[in-house]
Amino acid sequence: MLKYVFDRTMAFAGLLVFWPVLLVVAILIKIRMPDGPVIFRQRRVGRYGKIFTMYKFRTMIVDHGGSNVSVAGENRITPLGHVLRKYKLDELPELWNVLIGDMSFVGPRPDVPGYADALEGEARDVLRLRPGITGPASLKYANEEEILALVDDPQRYNDEVIFPDKVRINLEYYHNHTFMGDLRLIFATIFRSYESAELPKLK
Repeated sequence: MLKYVFDRTMAFAGLLVFWPVLLVVAILIKIRMPDGPVIFRQRRVGRYGKIFTMYKFRTMIVDHGGSNVSVAGENRITPLGHVLRKYKLDELPELWNVLIGDMSFVGPRPDVPGYADALEGEARDVLRLRPGITGPASLKYANEEEILALVDDPQRYNDEVIFPDKVRINLEYYHNHTFMGDLRLIFATIFRSYESAELPKLK
């Protein structure tokens, strides 16, 4: 209950504080990336497997036809999009998702349906959590796009190395999360006081 109230209160406060930033980013996208919407909408899997629409600022060209994994330096990511991703400004619209209850500030990142469907057995317990803007797996793989840029097959590497490791981390979070722990994760995200992942190897 405390987390639920905290999420909505802080999401509302965040939207009030950051609305000038949201407006400026929206205008920049409209000017620099006119061929497409300002907001990117995508179906994600939320708590208990419920599908919801997640909102982000658009960072890619329209109809790029790419995969579900993003790699640093991709042509489909616009120059402005690179900046927005670097400073996580593309995720500010997710405050709305938190406000309406689809997401939390801290929790597993919401997956697209295909990845969530791959969860089996105990791993499905992570779906009992409300997905988050940040979380322990998100912090570990804060440099995920750079990692994927170093491998020959980003999609395979994501599916066989990064995704299973995220599931492991999220399951550990499910069993051990606390409100104070969530606050520490939020501060670590804001002040980037964490160590990004090194390059694990394919089995």
